Amino acid sequence: MKIYVVDNGGQWTHREWRVLKSLDVETEIVANDSDFLSMTDADGWVLSGGAPSIIGEIPRLGKITEILDHTEVPVFGICVGAQFMALHAGGNVRKAPIPEFGKTTVTFTETGSIFNGVPGTITAWENHNDEITSLPDSYVICAHSKNCQVQAFYSKERPHMGVQFHPEVEHTMHGKEIFKSFVNLCKR
Repeated sequence: MKIYVVDNGGQWTHREWRVLKSLDVETEIVANDSDFLSMTDADGWVLSGGAPSIIGEIPRLGKITEILDHTEVPVFGICVGAQFMALHAGGNVRKAPIPEFGKTTVTFTETGSIFNGVPGTITAWENHNDEITSLPDSYVICAHSKNCQVQAFYSKERPHMGVQFHPEVEHTMHGKEIFKSFVNLCKR
C-alpha cells in the first residue's frame, strides 16, 4: 500500500509523512505540481496544509484538482488541503473572523468516515486564517469549534474527507487514530 502526501507548502507536511511511516505505510512527499495521473500506484492521498490564506493562493496549489477529479482512492485534506477540497466541491471559504492558532476544543456531532471512534470532544491544534463556511449537500459536516463551524467533513459520494485542524501534531488528541482510520480506508 502506498499513500502520497502532497506538499502544499505547509509547515507540518513532514509530520504527516512521519505519522504514515509510523503506521508502517509506504509513503512519499510529492510536489503539488506533479503529474498525479501517472502515479497509478496510489492507494490514498493526503493534501497537506499550506499558504497562510487560501484566498488568492489557489494557483500555488498546483494540479491537485487531478487527484480530486480523476482518482477513486481516498483523499484526506488537512487545513488548506481541506479548504481546497471544499472550494472545488462547490463549498465556500472565507477569511476567518477569528483565526485560530494553538489549542482549541473541537466538538464532533457526526463520527462517520475516518472519524469513527473519535470522542465527542477533543483538543486539537489549529493554525488557520481562513475557514470553510459551507459544503454541498453531498458532504457531511462532522465537527466544529467555538470559532470555526467546519472542523471536519466527509463526502457521502466519494472517499474524500478533510479537517481544518492538524491531526499530525502531538497536541491533537486522537490525531493518530484518525490517520489509522484513513489508512484502513485506503486498504479496502
